[in-house]
Amino acid sequence: MPLMLAIKRMVLISVGTCSVVCSNAQYTDTTVIKNSNDGIKITSSSLQHVKLEKPIKLRSFFVPAFMVAYGATTLKSNRMKDINMKVKEEFTEKQHDPMHIDNYLLIAPAVAVYGLNLAGIKGKNNFRDRSILLMMSSVITNGIVFSVKNISHEKRPDGSDDYSFPSGHTAQAFASAEFLRQEYKDVSPWYGVAGYVTATATGMLRMYNNKHWLSDVVAGAGVGIASTKLAYWIYPKIKKMFFKNRSMNTMVMPFYQSGTAGVSMVYNFH
Repeated sequence: MPLMLAIKRMVLISVGTCSVVCSNAQYTDTTVIKNSNDGIKITSSSLQHVKLEKPIKLRSFFVPAFMVAYGATTLKSNRMKDINMKVKEEFTEKQHDPMHIDNYLLIAPAVAVYGLNLAGIKGKNNFRDRSILLMMSSVITNGIVFSVKNISHEKRPDGSDDYSFPSGHTAQAFASAEFLRQEYKDVSPWYGVAGYVTATATGMLRMYNNKHWLSDVVAGAGVGIASTKLAYWIYPKIKKMFFKNRSMNTMVMPFYQSGTAGVSMVYNFH
């Protein structure tokens, strides 16, 4: 299958997967059996999601850590740089126009979380908590990405600048995908699958557009996943310390403007 066709199909699959998952989502009724003096009563009630806070296990960071390590190793390994070059040749074998949908796909999973909640499909956290979690994830992701870019000085495949490693688009896309998975993993695993398919499409498009090497994309994905996991590990401690018995209105929403993606926050103290 030609590479360009494969990429277009990946993008269509990512959009289609999100649509199918969202359209099939619904609340399930459960039957409750109660004992009474008159015998057994059977009643029906809506299924309620019980939130059981579980500590994040260290082994959940192994895969993203390996991904980052792979990318970092490539910076000094000629053999692994050869792999980068071969992948680049596959993606840029034929002249083609860039596809800019990657600028929007990177925040699609995060936007989906708010869309699903508006549609009545409740996730793990309320509006305030998930907004703060998204902000923390974005701050950690971008802090790591831009710090490493300024240290590594890896030239992009198209030679436009020296800020190739790691891929910021891919990092943000996988951070958003993990955010979607964390919020809806107790509702259905398919939400997470949809998010990760979208994030993978973003990474492929970064290589298709000749903006990143394979190692940049792999490392960026690892950074994004680990950043969101870290946010979900840190936030309960912050919430317990600072927000207990305090009212607070916070609005955090992802944005894209003039080629730059990020999050905006409005914070109102009472």
